[in-house]
Amino acid sequence: MIGGVQTPPIQGIKTRNRSNNQGLSRQHEEVQGSRKAKANLPFNRIVTGDARDVLPQIPDSSVDLSFWSPPYYVGKSYERNLTFEEWQDMVCAVIAGHARIIKPGGFLAINIGDILCFPDKSIPRFRADNMRHKKNPVTRKQILETMTVYPDYNRKEIGAVLGCSEQTVQRRLEHNNVRGGKRQTQTKLLLTGCMVVEWGEAAGLYLYDQRIWHKDPCWMNSRWHSNSYRSVDEFEHIYVLHRPGIVTYDRARIDDHEWSSWGSRGIWQIRSVARNNRHEAEFPEELASRVIRLFSPEGGVVIDPFVGSGTTTAVAKKLNRQWYGIDSDPKYTAMARLRTDAA
Repeated sequence: MIGGVQTPPIQGIKTRNRSNNQGLSRQHEEVQGSRKAKANLPFNRIVTGDARDVLPQIPDSSVDLSFWSPPYYVGKSYERNLTFEEWQDMVCAVIAGHARIIKPGGFLAINIGDILCFPDKSIPRFRADNMRHKKNPVTRKQILETMTVYPDYNRKEIGAVLGCSEQTVQRRLEHNNVRGGKRQTQTKLLLTGCMVVEWGEAAGLYLYDQRIWHKDPCWMNSRWHSNSYRSVDEFEHIYVLHRPGIVTYDRARIDDHEWSSWGSRGIWQIRSVARNNRHEAEFPEELASRVIRLFSPEGGVVIDPFVGSGTTTAVAKKLNRQWYGIDSDPKYTAMARLRTDAA
């Protein structure tokens, strides 16, 4: 149920809770301590491990804000071995793992591309008749009209009348000129927002707000833009969930100009990082800065269970917050430590 309205079940998407995630095969490089022992971990550190194993070690009600961007399931190198079912289980379990550690009144902010895009053999092919790139302007309608006038003509003779080849006549009549990825599996598109909200509510975390990050157009992620009506990829969502409790509302965290220019605005215009040379999916420091300043107090605890190159932890340190990062790849945790230490 969203906003008091009963939402229909998502076709093909299972609503999951923590019990659905048992038995998943995982690889761990360096999980600190036992999974079952909820150790009093000191903050201001970055550990290597699966967030599903590390989050249970964080003390109860100790985190003011968790800000992170999960794998988007769009074919990045670090997610190519995940099935769609495994992706759902992972994100759902990480959300559920926050229900105990977020302080009452605290926040979980998830930055995610709202559209999932992946192959699905059950989807009918989308076929496109591109009018711009035809080498010959002859249309199917013209060919059919010519065949009515000359019913005994073969394709070669019809082509001679219209000034085109026999092959062009055949392509127009049989729709062979219509493109739709002849050898590729059709692409399925799904929205992630409803999934995030469902998984959050199942864990006792509720949608508080959303922001749209309007970034610069990502032409490389939209290779179809010149051959379809689809829009170019130029925005992502930040879904802000909260754990029920008294929310400390402190406008002094940002000044009046910042409040009017972005604090109270639903769309944030922030350029993407210039180069993803540290990580394939790095978000800009300005994005992390705004979320951290709005939704956490100075001296509070900010965590990132998919810390990547360390943007969240580095910015949290600069803003006088305590910080904690987790990543399954030791290459990234080493990078995040160096970047955060230098902040």
